[in-house]
Amino acid sequence: MIQLGKKQKLIVVKKVEFGIYLAEDAQSENRVLLPAKQVPEGTELYDEVEVFIYKDSKDRVISTTQEPKVKLGEVAPLIVASVQKIGAFLDWGLEKDLFLPYKEQIGKVQEQDQVLVRLYIDKSKRLCASMRELYELLQTDSPYQKGDMVHGRVYEFSDNFGTFIAVDDRYSGMIPRHEAHSFLRIGDIIEARVTGVKPDGKLDLTLREKAYVQMDQDAKRVMEVIEEYAGVLPFNDKASPEVIFREVQMSKNAFKRAVGRLYKERRIEITDKSIRKL
Repeated sequence: MIQLGKKQKLIVVKKVEFGIYLAEDAQSENRVLLPAKQVPEGTELYDEVEVFIYKDSKDRVISTTQEPKVKLGEVAPLIVASVQKIGAFLDWGLEKDLFLPYKEQIGKVQEQDQVLVRLYIDKSKRLCASMRELYELLQTDSPYQKGDMVHGRVYEFSDNFGTFIAVDDRYSGMIPRHEAHSFLRIGDIIEARVTGVKPDGKLDLTLREKAYVQMDQDAKRVMEVIEEYAGVLPFNDKASPEVIFREVQMSKNAFKRAVGRLYKERRIEITDKSIRKL
């Protein structure tokens, strides 16, 4: 079967002036054209040729020996070539740009943006791009270990889990939801530290420094919030994680460490229901 969106090795079953026809075997009636300018020099009848199957500008199934930047079952960062009301068109290394429908975008894209996408076949049997449902396609066999610094691309936010990151645009990673992420945007490239590797190979990440370094920054942040409340924070370190994250954008443990630092430095006092600046 000739499969749209994939590379296949097919044999030459017919030669014509404008190219060659390829099929799985000599008897198959299911054939696809490889245009003459794509035919490798010296190709003869019944030779095997590896091609990628897609649709041309007239929506005809066609093959190419060019290497697309993304195939079915993969994710890849592609450049936005143009934007229209119905969606965007991406440069994926072939003559015809790849369509990214508006409904498959996460956030508004602009020309020259680089967006992480997967390839899918829509209801009209066309190859299209999507910025959604990338999670299952990312690899889980990264070479990284706890403590390593990595670079990755933000591709999705989840209120329940956190910020999903494609490390090196190929490996599955996540920053937990208790870390502030309001400053991040889809497509941002970030540097993060690996805090753990799950049994299934997915990476736990943090934008925060190691605890002894981060504590100074957190203590500064807590003091800023106390100042915003005119010197009296209306809750203490026994507050719920949800309240702490909403007001200070850090985990309860990080908040308690920072408050402890400020208390030892005698910059605050802790009451039953508040934290006061001294």
